[in-house]
Amino acid sequence: MTADKKMLLIRNYDLWCHLSDEDYEALNLVHHFIEGKKGSYIYFEAFNHNKLYFIKEGYIRIGFIDEEGNEVIREIIQQGELFGQFTLEKNNLNGEFAQAYKADVSLCAFNVEDFEKLLGRKPEIALKYTRQVGNKLRTVQNRLLNLLNKDVKSRLLNFFWQLIQSGPDDHNGGTYCIPNYLTHADIAHLVGSSRQTVTTIINELAAANVLSYNRQQICFTDVKKIQMLANVS
Repeated sequence: MTADKKMLLIRNYDLWCHLSDEDYEALNLVHHFIEGKKGSYIYFEAFNHNKLYFIKEGYIRIGFIDEEGNEVIREIIQQGELFGQFTLEKNNLNGEFAQAYKADVSLCAFNVEDFEKLLGRKPEIALKYTRQVGNKLRTVQNRLLNLLNKDVKSRLLNFFWQLIQSGPDDHNGGTYCIPNYLTHADIAHLVGSSRQTVTTIINELAAANVLSYNRQQICFTDVKKIQMLANVS
């Protein structure tokens, strides 16, 4: 794919729609397109890392290795999302890894310094980026609060509600389906439970006609009911 076509792909996303040819060159993106194979690490134990990444295609697992040598998965993100030094603080990833998940990935990367200069020149991009960072930080904070204060079923329902909220707003409170890129084990990691417990609760919700779950998609038969069960406004 030519550099021009890659730039057009990036401009399809809201954050980058005002990116000029000059901005594109200033970010030096033409030299920082990354194609990662399934299972490969974009970075690992990134103690001295100073890049921000944008996912054009595919899924990325973000996590770290705990003191016992176990993988701890913080989030699984998909195209259109940013990861890496998204707070623009240097060298604060603290051993984090980012891994291509489910399939090959296509990314673009840029240095934090170059991105900060872009934000200074483009207030419209700076505003959109600030909102994205704020939403991401709120999601992480809510997940931590849920782990501390809610039982597994409540955490799972809240997780499903976040998936609904992160998608296009075209459900109108009725049935809503999203592509399924998450196994029961993935969801268990993200809500702090076991795969068996998550499977049991999903089966209960399916029996109650709250959702249907298969390898291709997750369908919520009544979005308003998910919202009510998750106890969110």
